[in-house]
Amino acid sequence: MTAHALLTDSPADPAGGRRDTVLVTGLDVRAANGSGTDAFWQSALEGRSGIGPITRFDASGYPSRLAGEIDAFDPAGLPGRLLPQTDRVTQLALTSASEALRDAGLDPAALPEYGVGVVTANSAGGFEFGQRELESLWAKGPRYVSAYQSFAWFYAVNTGQISIRHGLRGPSGVLVTGQAGGLDAVGHARRMLRKGTHAVLTGAMESALCPWGYVAELTGNRLSTADRPEEACLPFGERAAGQVVAEGGALLILESAASAGARGSTRDYGELAGYAACFDPPPGSGRPGGLVRAARAALVDAGVEPSAIGAVFAEGAAVPELDAQEAAAITEVFGAHAVPVTAITSLTGRPGAGASALDLAAALLAVRDGLIPPTADVGQMPASHRIDLVTGRPRLLAGDAALVLARGHGGFNSAVVVRRADRP
Repeated sequence: MTAHALLTDSPADPAGGRRDTVLVTGLDVRAANGSGTDAFWQSALEGRSGIGPITRFDASGYPSRLAGEIDAFDPAGLPGRLLPQTDRVTQLALTSASEALRDAGLDPAALPEYGVGVVTANSAGGFEFGQRELESLWAKGPRYVSAYQSFAWFYAVNTGQISIRHGLRGPSGVLVTGQAGGLDAVGHARRMLRKGTHAVLTGAMESALCPWGYVAELTGNRLSTADRPEEACLPFGERAAGQVVAEGGALLILESAASAGARGSTRDYGELAGYAACFDPPPGSGRPGGLVRAARAALVDAGVEPSAIGAVFAEGAAVPELDAQEAAAITEVFGAHAVPVTAITSLTGRPGAGASALDLAAALLAVRDGLIPPTADVGQMPASHRIDLVTGRPRLLAGDAALVLARGHGGFNSAVVVRRADRP
């Protein structure tokens, strides 16, 4: 895509008819404030944060010492042969994939051999695995570097290992678009379904909480240096001063309504109704960023007006300049204070591509239950933001649709519309 290009799907097929509805029939969440969909959702509704001091390594010498860690994760349920081959991020992804398939009641073996694909997003790959092997290389020599390093570090490894473990031989891929990746993955998965694939396992999972991975994050100069968890991540707040690195994400099962109905499934979390993505113009061009274009195109793709959106799940970068840009984009699309806005990253931290996947999961659950989870208490907001930020307690969702926004470093902008499914 060029800076002007917009990626979306027309709701109509080439013959002029409407394409089949795409449903989310399975879901699993791994987050710092709760692993498992129900645990995550309960924490989100209660406004409970998972941000705390880093325990996975000694961070006392680093300027940022807080993160969104997933506690008590045990990969023992995975085959023993996989453990020495895989990084923590892949172990999280494999566990989540199994739960998402179980949640959907989907047996890939019951579908055509090439009927189920995998599309994930990732920004970092297996950093912790790579660090261990670099330490072995430095301390012991090349003979002590694991042959599994050849793939365990790679950002496509989650897609590959999920595909192998579950025999998913349909179209597959991986996207690397920063925090926007979680939305871009599901957008690409929807495209696969419209080309005839029966089901796609999609979403994003991240984990790079090790010294090597953390140093990479620090180079961006956007991390919070707060020492108190409640002051660390304040999206849209006057005291916003940086992001908090985290691990986690969400994996989803996407199916066409026809395919889900054919296998007798009646379960769904909602419809993936609209998707769009675009690039920002080149720095210094003087042209506005692309988030407004992405949001409006997603609404058009879903066939809804802005007034139909009951909540916006914002990126919530917690960096003053980025927050101001996002608030201005929301105001331009909806009007000042015209739609409730929430930022899940205030509770979970920011797990790369997994952040937008978490936002998408929260939006689906909000549409299902008619409740908007609150942003953490960010204190006063700049008057210039002009958005209706949900804080303190959940708010009732007006209508049956929500918009999810995401941006990735380097100029990526993505937007997804979800709504309550209308199934016969």
